[in-house]
Amino acid sequence: MIIQLPLRLIAGMFLLFVGCSPKIKDTTKPNILFIMSDDHAYQAISAYHDSLLQTPNIDRLAKEGIRFTNASVTNSICAPSRATILTGKHTHLHGKVDNRFPFDTTQTTFPQLFKKAGYKTAMFGKLHFGNSPKGVDEFKILPGQGHYINPDFITTEQDTVRIEGYATDIITDLTLDWLEREAQDDTPFMLMYLHKAPHRPWWPRADKFAEFTQKTFPEPATLFDDYKGRGSAAKTAEMNLLKHMMYSHDSKIRPELITAMGDQVQPSVNEFENGFYGPYHRATLEQRALYKPTLDRINAEFETQWPKMTDQQKMRWKYQRYMQDYLATISSIDDNLGRVLNYLDQSGLSENTIVIYTSDQGFYLGEHGWFDKRFIYDESFKTPLIIRWPRKIQGEQIVTEMVQNLDYAPTLLNLAQIEIPKDMQGKSLKPLLFSEEEETQKWNRDAVYYHYYEYPAVHMVKRHYGLVSEDYKLAHFYYDVDEWELYDRKEDPQEINNVISDPAYTEVVIELKEKLAEMRLEYKDSPELDQYYIDLYRQNGYLTN
Repeated sequence: MIIQLPLRLIAGMFLLFVGCSPKIKDTTKPNILFIMSDDHAYQAISAYHDSLLQTPNIDRLAKEGIRFTNASVTNSICAPSRATILTGKHTHLHGKVDNRFPFDTTQTTFPQLFKKAGYKTAMFGKLHFGNSPKGVDEFKILPGQGHYINPDFITTEQDTVRIEGYATDIITDLTLDWLEREAQDDTPFMLMYLHKAPHRPWWPRADKFAEFTQKTFPEPATLFDDYKGRGSAAKTAEMNLLKHMMYSHDSKIRPELITAMGDQVQPSVNEFENGFYGPYHRATLEQRALYKPTLDRINAEFETQWPKMTDQQKMRWKYQRYMQDYLATISSIDDNLGRVLNYLDQSGLSENTIVIYTSDQGFYLGEHGWFDKRFIYDESFKTPLIIRWPRKIQGEQIVTEMVQNLDYAPTLLNLAQIEIPKDMQGKSLKPLLFSEEEETQKWNRDAVYYHYYEYPAVHMVKRHYGLVSEDYKLAHFYYDVDEWELYDRKEDPQEINNVISDPAYTEVVIELKEKLAEMRLEYKDSPELDQYYIDLYRQNGYLTN
């Protein structure tokens, strides 16, 4: 006897069979959405620390995925970090050791490998080096640092277009437009959504500017650090809020007011005439009208209050102005991330899209009295890293193992079932992404390697390399000095006690110096390469001695 089943029941049985088929599930390629902001300190994400700012959309990723608490960079400066992310190699191998020297364009980048594997690829926002990224089907990238207000973009056709609006909103618009056009078929995609914010000079959108300048933020415990007991590097760095943060460029004080106040204001040695009006004059008259009331209020307060302040009060005033603008730009990132996450949900893409949120490095938010990055110290060295994949990764996980931006390329390739090139120096994070015990046991890294080169240069952070484990941090500052620093990360999380000469740590120092020498060999770094890059600086006129 033939039994005729209702069509809906047949369809349901088919879907149930397909859904249970491990073969189909295993061969489905995941989409990749790689989100990176610029100079986004982990301290300014409420999933990491909630004292400064609430970031509900970034926090949502952490709740639905994995948050790494010991993610770090190999070289804390923008272009080198981005080149490391693209290649999976340390900076001394891909050539982009700083923001000045060129990237070795013969290097293979992970977008090229995704494209070769049949993925659709796109990039929108800030790349920061090169105007024609390889392996990308479609892009609109900011030239160099780019602008917050009415930014220019270099396009796939190599022309430059100016788009009216606020950069964070525009980069999101471009990303969503591409998703609507290109992510509707079965072809997997690898999309890079790259924010300019919160990079200096921190111009928020006008409404956020008005909102955040009314807020007061808690000060870090080390705001007035005197660097006692540490080497010359911390004492000579030029990133102090009071001494080196610029009035016009950073705090939004009009140049003519500074001139009018005369000796009552002592501008930073780095102050430059176009620091304020360069960004501001990109705005249309209508846009300027939205900024003007807030600018008027800030400048009026500065004119009346600044001459009466002590140095300590001036430091605090600059810190608050810094936080107001920096955090306001991040608030826009979080809002726009919410737009993208909502679209993924509404379009049905969320389930099989791996979302990565990170920054190109950490940033000082007044800790040790500083802004900027560059040092091996935690606020600069550590970076946010959150990964979500609803179909595979269990939510609300925290991973404390040592991972680096060096690992992003091999991880994405591994998850997309694309072969990892043997010359990549990073490791796939896959063993850390899944809760099965046999997977996590495959991870065996106990320390990471760091090397910073850009000296002498802006902010004057000395050249140094070092090793960081979960327990200790060993750094060697070289070229014009020969100084070692050791920090006990568990006992001294603020890194204010250099214990390199403490007899209690003698055995630790011996062991870590041996380990550091081994890591230098492992990653193909050496004193000869140190000298090679010093000589390059000299040949290009950056060194006079």
